[in-house]
Amino acid sequence: MNIAGGTHHAYSDRGEAFCLLNDQAIGARYLLYKNLAKKILIVDLDVHQGNGTAEIFQNDVSVFTFSMHGKGNYPFKKEQSDLDIALENNTDDATYLSILKETLPKLIYEEKPDFIYYLCGVDVVASDKLGKLGMTIEGCKERDRFVLETCKQYNIPVMCCMGGGYSPDIKIIIKAHANTYRLAQEIFF
Repeated sequence: MNIAGGTHHAYSDRGEAFCLLNDQAIGARYLLYKNLAKKILIVDLDVHQGNGTAEIFQNDVSVFTFSMHGKGNYPFKKEQSDLDIALENNTDDATYLSILKETLPKLIYEEKPDFIYYLCGVDVVASDKLGKLGMTIEGCKERDRFVLETCKQYNIPVMCCMGGGYSPDIKIIIKAHANTYRLAQEIFF
């Protein structure tokens, strides 16, 4: 668990947005270089597309990039991830979770990753000033529960980065991020 990170807008040759270096890309390259993993799945569920991550791994079959994000959100010029799911404004919990629950197990089955990087931004919550989705804090918590339980079910190590969260009320951001940690404690320990 990384209390920061999720700097998915940083490219191979430049920083972008709030991101100077792409931490998940650096971590993935390290695991591959040290032969600690052979196939990595990056699950980017921040409200913004992981454009830098997509660019970095565009020609690398050892890393599969999956970004589920707001269609009308920054970045306005999207890169091509291995799988992009662009969601309409105000996408609610039920719709979001249905798509995720249909997609993630299928990706794991097809790609057979031995490590997952999970960018669990809480900017998917409806109150977020930089997001445009319609999720609740409980929906965000259920998203995290599903991803973490799926990793455990398939016995795949997972590294979580907090990513975005820009609700005007900081208590919402803290509660949503704390939920992720509570779930990790409950599921893995």
